[in-house]
Amino acid sequence: MALFRVEPSPETTVNVFSPGHDPLLVIDPGDTIAVRTLDAAGYLERHEYPGDAGRPTMFPGEFRGHCLNRPVAVRGAAPGDMLAVQIVSLTPDSWGWTTSPTVPDSPVARRLGLTEADRSWLLWEIDAAAGTATANGKYTRPLAPFLGVTGVAPAGQGEHSTVPPRAEAGGNIDCKELTAGSTLYLPVNVEGALLYLGDGHGAQGDGESCGTAIECAMTTEAVVTIASDRPLASVHAETPAGRVTFGFSADLNEAMGDALDAMVAWLVKSHGASRSEALALASTCADLRITQVANVTWGVHALLPAGILS
Repeated sequence: MALFRVEPSPETTVNVFSPGHDPLLVIDPGDTIAVRTLDAAGYLERHEYPGDAGRPTMFPGEFRGHCLNRPVAVRGAAPGDMLAVQIVSLTPDSWGWTTSPTVPDSPVARRLGLTEADRSWLLWEIDAAAGTATANGKYTRPLAPFLGVTGVAPAGQGEHSTVPPRAEAGGNIDCKELTAGSTLYLPVNVEGALLYLGDGHGAQGDGESCGTAIECAMTTEAVVTIASDRPLASVHAETPAGRVTFGFSADLNEAMGDALDAMVAWLVKSHGASRSEALALASTCADLRITQVANVTWGVHALLPAGILS
């Protein structure tokens, strides 16, 4: 199988989803892509101090969407298929940033009484070899890299924002479980699927509370295939931590219900249980977690830990 490498440039990056994008590459199922993406804001230069946000970006002006690779088309992928994106490795660049509040009029910022005048920045020095990140010379934590955005083109014509995640296309999922060793399954909506990657996170807590994680450039190596006989038609994943299902809604209750419904459906398929029995199993085994509260369409994921149920 072939290996394709991509570096960020004005010709290889976009900041919206669109079924009309000309693909950067056309690959065969089973091929490997190694894609280096800039951080979500697309900074072209390293920050020298916390809050050094005046540096040039790939898309100057007000933030419109995440800086992503121009999409990769998969030969033979068609609407109704399920794309499997197996994350082989994730290597962050040597620095990253976090700012709070990211959106001063967000529900979280309003709840905590924070405004633009309260903005703070963390500038992270990232040591990928040691597996650590240190902010502002005084806060150190382990790395746990993943991509905030892994998605395919939605079905509707025109341009689509990268900010809200979508059950039918993935995108800005911001799930910290999607580390190396994970396979994310995405419904295909258009010919070729059109796969986008980006929004590298050196690490993040469940919720992405302030609206940013350790935002950094990332090199992602992934094997892309077309999956068959999947238990669900919506976005789901198999990760080192376990099975993951998702719900996305402006209402966290709705998002929770969708994530739980999908996990119950998966248990019905995998264990031959009735829906009520599968719910009972989920109640004893599965964790419901707030994925993110930062993207208008908030996320909840259900996690069935690996090895917990035989």
